[in-house]
Amino acid sequence: MADYTGTDPIDLRSDTVTTPSEEMRRAAANAPVGDDVYGEDPSVNDLEATAATTLGFEDALYVPSGTMGNQIAARVHTERGQEAVVEAESHVVKYELGGFAQHSELQVRPVEAGETVVPTPAQLREAYVAEDLHRPGTGLVSIENTHNAKGGVVAAVADVAALGDEADDLGVPVHLDGARLFNAAVAADVDVTDYTEHVDSASVCLSKGLGAPVGSVLAGSEAFIEEARRARKLFGGGMRQAGLIAAPGRIALTENVDRLAEDHANAERLAEGIANVEGLGAAEPETNIVLVDTAGADLTAEEFLERCDDAGVLGSAFGRHTVRFCTHLDVDSAAIEEAVTRIAGVV
Repeated sequence: MADYTGTDPIDLRSDTVTTPSEEMRRAAANAPVGDDVYGEDPSVNDLEATAATTLGFEDALYVPSGTMGNQIAARVHTERGQEAVVEAESHVVKYELGGFAQHSELQVRPVEAGETVVPTPAQLREAYVAEDLHRPGTGLVSIENTHNAKGGVVAAVADVAALGDEADDLGVPVHLDGARLFNAAVAADVDVTDYTEHVDSASVCLSKGLGAPVGSVLAGSEAFIEEARRARKLFGGGMRQAGLIAAPGRIALTENVDRLAEDHANAERLAEGIANVEGLGAAEPETNIVLVDTAGADLTAEEFLERCDDAGVLGSAFGRHTVRFCTHLDVDSAAIEEAVTRIAGVV
C-alpha cells in the first residue's frame, strides 16, 4: 500500500482484519495434514510444539479463537459454582457473552484494577473467598495483557509477578488472556516468558497483529492441555485437517512478532495527528490501539464514525464519546497520514 490519496478505505476497526501474506497462503496450500482430533495433523502438532516452547509452557493447544481459549481455560481450572476474580473491564467480562457463567457455571467477581490493568495483591486478597460450607470459593484469577478496553495498555511484569505470587499463596490458578501478549512484550522490551512464568495458562491470538488468518493457542502444563483438549471437543472446537490454517499460524508466531513495533509507531503517529485536530482528544498509545475522545467536537462516537465511514476511515465505538482505532500490518505509515487528513476533514 502506497497511495491513499483516492477513496481507498483505511480499515482501523481492529487488527483482526489483517489478511494473510503470500508466504502464509503458500504454506496453507502445501501444509501436510491429518486428522487433528486423532492428533495426526503434523502441521498442527508443529504449531503447538512451537507455541509451547515460545510461551515457556510444557504444552499447547490450537483453538479456533481466543474466546474459546479463554473459555476452555476457565472450564479446566475450576469447579462449577466457584468464583472467578476478573478485571472489571476485561475481555472475558465485556465481550464473551457471559461465557464463564454459561460454559463453566462460574460466578464472576469483578475488580477495577485502574491503570495497572491487573489487580494488586491487596485487591486479590480482598476479593478472595475461601471455600466453606456456605461458599464455593475462588477458583480462578483471569487477567488480560494488553488490556483492550483500556486502550491496549501494557501490564508491567512486576505487577503480573506480584499477582501471580499472591494467587499461588492462596492456591488459585491464574489464566492470562494474552490475545495481544506479544504486543505487550514488544512494548515492554521483555521476552514473552517474562509474563507467562507467573501464570498457570495463557492464550495468545495468532490472527490479530501477528497476521494469521485463523486461530489462537492455549498453553499450560501437560496435564492442563490434556484436559483442555477434551474441553475443546466439548465446545465444538475439535478440528480435522486443520494444518491448512495452522501452517500460516506458525509463520505468524515465528516471523511476525518483531514487526509489531511498526504498528506501535503508527499508532503513535495516528494519536499525535488526531490530537492536533480541534475538538478531538487522543491519549498517547502504549501499543497499537488509539482511543479517541469525540466530546469536544460535539459528536457522539457513532456520529463521528458515520462521518469517518463516509470519508473512508473505519473505526469502532468504545463508548458514547470514545472511538477505537487499531493499527496493523495492512496499514502502513502512508495510510496513517492519509487517515489523519480524512479524520480532520470530517470534524
